[in-house]
Amino acid sequence: MPDVTPITHTVQGIALFVLVLVALFGTLARRWNVSYPILLVCAGLLLSFVPHIPHVRLEPALVFNVALPPLLYAAAWNTNWPEFRRQIVSISMLATGLVFFTVFGIALFADRFITAFDFRSGFLLGAIVAATDAVAATSIANSLGLERRLVTIIEGESLLNDATALLAVELGTTMLLSGHEPTVGSSLLRLLWLTIGGLGAGLLLALAMTWVERWIDEGPIEMVVSLIVPYVAYFAAEELRASGVLAVVACGIFLSRRSATYLSPQARLELLSAWRVLDFLMNGTLFALIGLQLPYILDGIRGYSVGALIKYGIAFSAVLIALRMAWVFPGAKVSFWLRKRVFRTLPANTPLPPPRSIFMLGWMGMRGVVSLAAALSLPETLPNGQPFEQRNLILFLTFTIIFVTLVVQGLGLPPLIRLLGMGGDDHILAEERRYAMRVLSETAITFLDAKRVDADHELAHDIDDLKHKYEHRLEATRHGAGTIDEQEEQRLANRARQRLDLIRGTILVERDALMELRNASSVGDEVIRQMERDLDLAESRSEFSEGQSA
Repeated sequence: MPDVTPITHTVQGIALFVLVLVALFGTLARRWNVSYPILLVCAGLLLSFVPHIPHVRLEPALVFNVALPPLLYAAAWNTNWPEFRRQIVSISMLATGLVFFTVFGIALFADRFITAFDFRSGFLLGAIVAATDAVAATSIANSLGLERRLVTIIEGESLLNDATALLAVELGTTMLLSGHEPTVGSSLLRLLWLTIGGLGAGLLLALAMTWVERWIDEGPIEMVVSLIVPYVAYFAAEELRASGVLAVVACGIFLSRRSATYLSPQARLELLSAWRVLDFLMNGTLFALIGLQLPYILDGIRGYSVGALIKYGIAFSAVLIALRMAWVFPGAKVSFWLRKRVFRTLPANTPLPPPRSIFMLGWMGMRGVVSLAAALSLPETLPNGQPFEQRNLILFLTFTIIFVTLVVQGLGLPPLIRLLGMGGDDHILAEERRYAMRVLSETAITFLDAKRVDADHELAHDIDDLKHKYEHRLEATRHGAGTIDEQEEQRLANRARQRLDLIRGTILVERDALMELRNASSVGDEVIRQMERDLDLAESRSEFSEGQSA
């Protein structure tokens, strides 16, 4: 057996520790009905002070070059494009205007109220914390059942504001290192190229992939290709000095909309399952690592008392939250006016969104790993050789705002949603599902009627049997779309449960029979695994079908 170096042992131990942390607290989050980003950050924070716990340093390159492209791609793939397109004005206002409003607001606050900061270092601090975290916000919002419009705006803002915030970081770093302030014209040109170049690179790659995908029909190869795509989009755009973030987002949304034309059913099932695991593993690892960073951050801070750090952290968090609130209320009115009067995408009688919805949008501005990675990437020394004294305080304040917005605000969301009556729009989704199911069922019945005309006796029997199932599903959707009394609704629900129990029962006895065949060695393991997969798919299809029609 080959020798294993101490470094290899250390890496293996750290990797195993983080994976156990993610698995354990991910499970507890589900059991306790808490969003897993919140619990993993808290767990990492508490464990970081336990003696002999491995100290794992978060490397910025790991975030930007390894984790960010696939995470952005997964989020873009699952974006609700029709709603995203409807809300693009509101999303753009948040992803651009709010970012620079936050940057300048924090710069002025830091220059006046934090002794160690001037306007330039305050500008850099504001740029680092300006972007919201896509995963944290949407994970919490979806788990709490917020209305779809709000979730789409929050998710869209988080996907797009990374590009503008990273531009602000670039400008702030330039000001700090060179001493020159970029002009407004050059900054706008840079933003324009970041946007156009990033979107263009992503769309060109997506178009090329739609051609390549025609030659791929196997799940494992499809998974490998889908993992390569976000990295190619990201690094290609970065090489062009455009936005890698926007390239990945554009590519992901475009390919998601076209996926039905090139993915086989089997490849789609395997691909979605694999990406679900990868997405959770990467996100869980990053949120756990956020909590584990506090000892490194505190070790670097010198010359500040605990009381001063707490005062700075509270004041900074309050100002950042207040800046977002100060933007979203007038911003919502401006977006509403633009959509109604300029773009004419809203009917004339559409009312302004209620204040509680706007407040919730302001409350959901959660920060995450991109902000911390940007802070960690700051240089430790200036070009003149002097140490960058504000770096460690920037790190501390960045960690503070992540903790406050993710944990404190996140844990306060459930009671806030109940207080404001901001439950989700499940009834709208149910109506849309019923409508889609009705259209699909009617189309299938028309197709079967046409096939029955020339069918022989045996085939006609099969067609009648299949048609009966579609007619039953169509009848269920019609009942669901209309108004029925509670007794009829309960009867339909009981019938759906009985039918599902019957299907589960038959599949269970099939599984038992299959295990008996395996134990008796009547058939090989390869056949056993194939049959198990068929039974798994049948059970999944039955549960989905019953859930849609009930």
